[in-house]
Amino acid sequence: MIIDRKNVEDTFKKYTDNYDTSDEKIKLKVDHTYRVAALSERIAISLGLDKADTDLAWLIGMLHDIGRFEQLKNYGTFSDADSIDHAHYGVELLFDEGLIWKFVDKTKPKADIEDDKLEDKLKKEFSELDILKTAIFNHSAYRIEEGLPEKVQMFCNIIRDADKIDILKVNYDVTLEVIYDVTTEALKNSKVTEEVMTAFMEHHAVLRSLKKTPIDNLVGHAALVFELVYNESFKIVKEQGYLKKMLSFKSANKETVKQFELLNRDMDDFLRTKN
Repeated sequence: MIIDRKNVEDTFKKYTDNYDTSDEKIKLKVDHTYRVAALSERIAISLGLDKADTDLAWLIGMLHDIGRFEQLKNYGTFSDADSIDHAHYGVELLFDEGLIWKFVDKTKPKADIEDDKLEDKLKKEFSELDILKTAIFNHSAYRIEEGLPEKVQMFCNIIRDADKIDILKVNYDVTLEVIYDVTTEALKNSKVTEEVMTAFMEHHAVLRSLKKTPIDNLVGHAALVFELVYNESFKIVKEQGYLKKMLSFKSANKETVKQFELLNRDMDDFLRTKN
């Protein structure tokens, strides 16, 4: 598999140009894709990965949300619960429908390569595609599937970290009303449910099924920080400052204001333990 970054970016642009890029939600996912790819590359470099593996991490970032565009077109929402699992659909588009070969080229080994070297090369090709497929499939799951090889787990964790980090930026840069498809009044007056507060204070991601109110979604996104794996990821979160800004949400509900004071103190304590 040959990864030509310019071809990947050109192909991605051609693909997304088929959708209404003036739509704020489409633009959100296009911009998100480029940032996640860059974050994946940065995390890969921090881990000392070689160029081939760093390129693969970048490519996974570029393709991780490829299923989002058809999801919005066909269902009018980015909510997996109300439509389809966008990660699994992305894998279907790329590997079942062959979209992947628009982004990368199949390596054509030279005829003079010895049989044993050719076999090794083909095994490597399969491994790269398998990593790509598995990482995209698992990138938005509550937990990655068990029993994966260590290297595959690493790539899954890289894309999951990069995706979570950029969600913090999206939640700050884009109006919450657009992201969560709610009114300002509903957002300002809603309360964090007890189950979501408990998950946050226990320092783990919030299950989708636990989110009942508009503000639960914001708290759930902030809680994604507890799931980050790599030191570089925590470093980026601290550099960017979006998490702190998210948790500075101004609620009109007095009880919610108190809840956010507690959430902020707890997150501050947690981040102090991360170098």
